[in-house]
Amino acid sequence: MIRTATQIQDAATLQFREEPSITHSQIGSILEKSGRLSVDGTERILQEQRVRRQRFGDAGIALGLLTEADIEFALSSQFAYPYLLKGQSTVSEELIAAYDPFSKQVEALRALRSQLVMRWFGTGAQRSALAITSAEQGDGRSYIAANLAILFSQLGQRTLLIDADMRNPRQHQLFGIENRSGLSAILSGRKGVADVQRIPSLMDLSVLPTGVLPPNPQELLGRAAFPQLLRDFGNEFDVVLIDTPPDYDYADGQMAAARAGAALVVARKDISHTGAIGNLVDSMKQSGVLVVGAVLNEY
Repeated sequence: MIRTATQIQDAATLQFREEPSITHSQIGSILEKSGRLSVDGTERILQEQRVRRQRFGDAGIALGLLTEADIEFALSSQFAYPYLLKGQSTVSEELIAAYDPFSKQVEALRALRSQLVMRWFGTGAQRSALAITSAEQGDGRSYIAANLAILFSQLGQRTLLIDADMRNPRQHQLFGIENRSGLSAILSGRKGVADVQRIPSLMDLSVLPTGVLPPNPQELLGRAAFPQLLRDFGNEFDVVLIDTPPDYDYADGQMAAARAGAALVVARKDISHTGAIGNLVDSMKQSGVLVVGAVLNEY
């Protein structure tokens, strides 16, 4: 079983440190462009550094001109690992992988990502699609799916997140994108894949929203157009994650999982019912779906 959140204590912590290849002027330039440091501040830090023989970041912190967060930001930019600043994007701050990549919660999600690579995406077979499912409402399925999509894109993987919850969609809200047209239109034959939307502030990440909510979501997901769509996306993207509705109320999630071939089950600590989770896992296995693992969500 894959476990995330605080249950995962042995996840390797991603630490950024100043490397010899990164010059002090480069760090100063990055911070100046982002508005975190003035030109005069950079000069003061360089002078302090020469006197104290300190690293640029240590000198800036000693002078009170920089914080640890400023150094992490500069090094993240230098290593093509950018993250978002709160208040400067339409992406929801719920997506901690985008805003707080050095937190313990995101470290746990990275451990989950590693498990998924080993158990599904990196097994050598042509496997790119994975359904994110849960037994009940409020398990955090959409939250896990969205943050995982960001983390896979940060690996340099071309990542697509499909919102197949045509009952109560959330991904367009989380990523701050339009939802006038999307998956429902494609599956009904009224639109093409142009409804896939790139998330410009996050590298290698695209989202396909649900679009207009249809009266027959299960029937749409059961059409031959959906597996064909996943095959087409598999040629274009390295990772395709599918957010689904909860199984307790609808059978859509199992239909999407059957089309993808595999599923990750999300449960929330002290909220989800063991019996409901067991029924979901048993039902998917009987349908030939590979249950890659289960996530205990504490957030």
